[in-house]
Amino acid sequence: MSILIKKASIKDLETLQNLGRETFYETFSAHNSEEEMQNYLNKSFASEKLTAEINHPESQFFIAWEEDVPVGYLKVNSGKVQTELQDETSLEIERIYVKSSHHGKKVGQILYEKALEIAQEENKKYLWLGVWEENLRAVNFYRKNGFVQFDTHIFKLGNEEQTDLMMKKTLH
Repeated sequence: MSILIKKASIKDLETLQNLGRETFYETFSAHNSEEEMQNYLNKSFASEKLTAEINHPESQFFIAWEEDVPVGYLKVNSGKVQTELQDETSLEIERIYVKSSHHGKKVGQILYEKALEIAQEENKKYLWLGVWEENLRAVNFYRKNGFVQFDTHIFKLGNEEQTDLMMKKTLH
C-alpha cells in the first residue's frame, strides 16, 4: 500500500467534505446522539465554512490518497487562525482523521509526519493539539509521538460538553 500526501485546494472541497463527515462520524457517532452528530456535521462541513478554511492563508489541508481513493486528511493552523493558543511560534494540528478501513496502516503517522515537517520548515517551537480524552487510540498515538498534556478545554457538541486534552510537543 502506498500513500501519497497532497496539499488540498478549493478543487478538493467536495472530497474534504465527504472525508470530514465520514471520518468524524466514524470516530464519534457511538458516543453522541444522531441529531447532535448531524447538526455538527452540517455546520462544520458546510461549503461556505470549509471554503473559507481552505482559502485562509494560515490554514493548510492535506489529503492522504491510496491510488485515487482519499483515505484521510490533515488540517494545520498557524498564527491567529489557531483555535486557541494563537502563538506565532506554534503550529496547531486541528485535525488528523483517517477512515476506519485504514486504521493501523500508518496513514495517521504519515499525516502527522507532514505536520511535523511543516512545523520544522516554518521554524516553529512546538506543535499542539486538542484531543478528546476518551479517544484513547488518538491520545496514545500522540503520546507515542512525544506529545505531553499541558491543559484541558471543553469541546461542545450540541449541548454535550466533552473534555479535550491539550497536548504539545516541543521541537527545539
